[in-house]
Amino acid sequence: MLKQKLKFYNVILASKSPRRHQFFKDLDIKFSIQLKEVEEIYPKELKGTEITDFLANLKSKAFTDLQEKDLLITSDTIVWLENKALGKPKDAKDAFTMLRALSGKKHEVITSVSIKNNAFHKIINDITTVSFKELTDDEINYYINNYKPFDKAGGYGIQEWIGYIGIENIEGSYFNVVGLPVHKLYQELMDL
Repeated sequence: MLKQKLKFYNVILASKSPRRHQFFKDLDIKFSIQLKEVEEIYPKELKGTEITDFLANLKSKAFTDLQEKDLLITSDTIVWLENKALGKPKDAKDAFTMLRALSGKKHEVITSVSIKNNAFHKIINDITTVSFKELTDDEINYYINNYKPFDKAGGYGIQEWIGYIGIENIEGSYFNVVGLPVHKLYQELMDL
């Protein structure tokens, strides 16, 4: 269905995320991957969805040479904990600090997606609430040492070991936590 809808577009996914690549394959979307380096800095006064909307848009602005049939999709995900954004950890120490902060608490995973071509530009977002059990230092260290979650917002992947043993509850889209609000993106693309 979606493949038919997008047949006149050259869909470009601007993401390094193997999880997002897999979502597009699973949705049966024909797409190419194009990457442009963007310094992911946002104004400090932004909060929650304002941050991810800003960054998804910033990534789309790097593509100044879109052709008529190009359809560019960029995205950004953060973990929002106690009024603070957690991005990707810089190293093991940073990942430990993030997971220790998430332990025993609820947080939000926020993802924004920019859909853009020469005729229109739309940004959508989704929020999922995730509850972690109290994690031990041994559990956190085991996860970091074995899964190296340095490419994941908040220092964890829900689809990995830490998700299996640590997440007590989620409210909202599981796939949004993995990295893309697939249900919302599908609907937006079907409505083109």
